[in-house]
Amino acid sequence: MRADFPLVVIRGAGDLASGVALRLHRIGFPIVMTEINHPLAVRRTVSFAQAIFDGVCTVEEVTGRRCSIEEAATVAANNEIAVVVDPAGETLRRWQPSVVVDAIMAKRNTGTHKDDAALVVALGPGFTAGVDCHAVIETDRGHNLGRVIWQGSAAPDTGEPGELPGIGRRASRVLRAPVAGHVIGRCAIGERIVEGAELAVVRDAMGGEHPIVAPFVGVLRGLIHPTVTVTAGMKIGDLDPRADVAYCFTVSDKSLAIGGGVMEAILMWLAKTQ
Repeated sequence: MRADFPLVVIRGAGDLASGVALRLHRIGFPIVMTEINHPLAVRRTVSFAQAIFDGVCTVEEVTGRRCSIEEAATVAANNEIAVVVDPAGETLRRWQPSVVVDAIMAKRNTGTHKDDAALVVALGPGFTAGVDCHAVIETDRGHNLGRVIWQGSAAPDTGEPGELPGIGRRASRVLRAPVAGHVIGRCAIGERIVEGAELAVVRDAMGGEHPIVAPFVGVLRGLIHPTVTVTAGMKIGDLDPRADVAYCFTVSDKSLAIGGGVMEAILMWLAKTQ
């Protein structure tokens, strides 16, 4: 950790947020991430949100540790990423960080304001740079992925997941809950899957089990935690047609590109203020 780098608070600890945290941590920024009680992360093997469930987790070579708001600064100073249950945003009021990154990826602003910090960066659609944040990072795959936007907004949400090589638009890699309930995995993240295999079931309130079947051959890249209550149509898993197991345990190219955009925004801001 570099003494001249300010504390960065990242709202959200899913896979894209974790890619941002990883890049910033590697160059010396102390990081605190905030989450809800039951994080909705699907790619849990590369999400620091997993620390909420397990107490501690590792994304690539970096440790994330669940802690209280009071303990967060000490954890971050010990070269770990502090992960705090804080849906109300008390961390911002307590620590008054210089930099806040909204990486919740709700496709809308859930409560971030431009006056939350000296620099407020937001990921993806739902924000306008110069209005509710200082900079927006483009999250849509394509030519502008990772670009820093200082005026205006990111591309609007299409409601469709980005394509991965292997299936195009023939079938979605995103697995969705057929009904409300809890997801019970039948396969592990990183497992090779054949078409038609039962990946999981959603157990409804009456105890009925509704199967989720693989639409194509691939590797199970993500599955939501079984303690999370899901709603019908909610994203609960990710099947990767590229079938490379290593992709399940390393941060994606998209996450790294977005992390690079956040890094650029912060370093530009530091250059102007120091």
